[in-house]
Amino acid sequence: MDERLTLVETKLAYLEDMVMTLNDLVIKQQKELELLRITKDRLESRIAELSEMAPDIPQRRPPHY
Repeated sequence: MDERLTLVETKLAYLEDMVMTLNDLVIKQQKELELLRITKDRLESRIAELSEMAPDIPQRRPPHY
């Protein structure tokens, strides 16, 4: 009985460690995702500004496509 309890406690300890590791990874990825969203928004804003400054530039694909 003691062996089984020790085995369960050991597995639980490993699972708790894995959950904490995964949680840290999710937090890190969320921060990276937010940074990418901010960068994307800035780029979209900048493209819109440039488009307004030069409206006579055609918005079509070049002929080699």
